[in-house]
Amino acid sequence: MEYTLISTIYSIEPIMVCITQFSCKKVVLLREEDAPREKLQVEQIIKDTVGNFIEIETKITSLYDVVRIAQDTVDVIENERANNRNIFVNISGGRKPQALGALFGCYARHGDIERIVYITEEDSQVIDLPILNFGLSATKRMVLEKLKSDGESVKNLALKIGISRGMTYNHIRELREMGFIAPDQLKITTAGKLAII
Repeated sequence: MEYTLISTIYSIEPIMVCITQFSCKKVVLLREEDAPREKLQVEQIIKDTVGNFIEIETKITSLYDVVRIAQDTVDVIENERANNRNIFVNISGGRKPQALGALFGCYARHGDIERIVYITEEDSQVIDLPILNFGLSATKRMVLEKLKSDGESVKNLALKIGISRGMTYNHIRELREMGFIAPDQLKITTAGKLAII
C-alpha cells in the first residue's frame, strides 16, 4: 500500500525526515493563503528536491480557524483513503492553531490514520502521538448536530432525536462536561463543532 504524508509546514527538516522515514508516495502540505515568504520558499525547495519522485500537493487552509483547518484535514484524509493510501500526519511545523487543527482532523477520522508524529527541532527525533477520538456515541453526536444546525430547546431535541427529555438532559450534561456544549447556554462550542466533523 502507498503512503501519503499530510504535514503542516514551516521548516524543511521535519518534512524531509518524514519523507525519508515513511517512504511516502505523496505529500500534502497544509498552509495558509498568504503564507510568509519563508514558508513559500520551504514549499518550493521540497517541490524542487523531491517533486520528481513524490507527488507534492498544497492544501490551502486557515491560519487560526481550528475548525476549518480540521475540516480541511479531514477532506484530505478522506480523499487519500478513497485512493487506498495509508496516512501519516506530521504536526511539527506552522502555527499552533494549524498544528492543532490538523491533529483534531486526525481525531475526527482516527480510524483512517496510521500515525501522527511530531519531529523534534533539536535532533529530528520522531515522537509518535496518540491517535485519539472524541468519544461520542451516535446519540450524543445527534444532539450536537441538531444544536449546531437548529439551536433547539431540550423538548424539541428530545422529540427530533427520539429519546426522553431526561435522557436528553443527561446527554447535554455529559456533553457540557466534555466541553462540547457551552456551560451557560444550550449552544455548541468550537470543541463540539470539531467533534462532529
